[in-house]
Amino acid sequence: MSELGQGLLRASAKVSPKYFYDSLGSRLFDAITVLDEYYPTRTEAAIFESAVAEISELAPAGAVLIDLGAGNCAKAERLFSILHPAAYLAIDISSDFLHHAIQSLGQRHPELPKLGLGMDFSTCFELPEVAMAWLEERGLANRPRIVFYPGSSIGNFAPEEALVLLRQAQAVCAASESGGGILIGVDRVKPRPVLEAAYDDALGVTAAFNRNLLRHVNRILDADFDLGSWKHVAFFNEQASRIEMHLESLRDQTVRWPGAERQFCAGERIHTENSYKWDPPRFEALLTQAGFISAQHWTDADQWFSIFWASVRSDGLG
Repeated sequence: MSELGQGLLRASAKVSPKYFYDSLGSRLFDAITVLDEYYPTRTEAAIFESAVAEISELAPAGAVLIDLGAGNCAKAERLFSILHPAAYLAIDISSDFLHHAIQSLGQRHPELPKLGLGMDFSTCFELPEVAMAWLEERGLANRPRIVFYPGSSIGNFAPEEALVLLRQAQAVCAASESGGGILIGVDRVKPRPVLEAAYDDALGVTAAFNRNLLRHVNRILDADFDLGSWKHVAFFNEQASRIEMHLESLRDQTVRWPGAERQFCAGERIHTENSYKWDPPRFEALLTQAGFISAQHWTDADQWFSIFWASVRSDGLG
């Protein structure tokens, strides 16, 4: 049985947040990022603007920029004039959405070699053979590599899972003899009202984003979830230092898909996302544990968000 089906049949049903991102889900997330309540996107952008000179001194110019969870590619595009990448690799689970984003990017930056990779990096991140061949053909295989992971998406991973992903990112960078590093956005612990509003906005866009996951599941599993029978729930779990998002059944119901079914009682939940919040010393320690060196970070006046840069050694040894 698939990971998705297994998650739904657990005693406490759970679905990975990667299933948010079909084409509609990606567009809904873009809408979330401009909501008044959703501070991460605008706060991160302001930090980049204020720290641009320092980042440009630390991050190697002429690198291969590898954008994880690229979405519409807008965040990476704002860095092109700062980092002057030799090539751009955009990675996202929503292949169709990414394809359109790369096409649009090509019209604005025709001179920049770019490749879109529709892939799930949540369990294993390494550059696929097609990407390596693409770099080899252009003489870019040994350029420095910058893994760019903005938007605090690292928070979707539990700390032990985040460590695995960061170690894989370190290996991708260290595989180039020219080194490189990671440029990553990290959301920080802050007052509960601020956190909870960011994940449960007044317009209900985040609620629609969460329920759209069921629409995506219906398509993948040929299931029969009734979207109107579920409500969005989001809260800060202080002990675990994470926002949790759930979908709560509004009635007793049975959901079916080929070869399986699951009964949900009224009030029973499907856990759809965690978003862990960090403090800088803990995240810097995680980067060090993953094999990165010389970590630095920048923050905003309210200390709500941080951007980290950390390097790999330039001799290919990590």
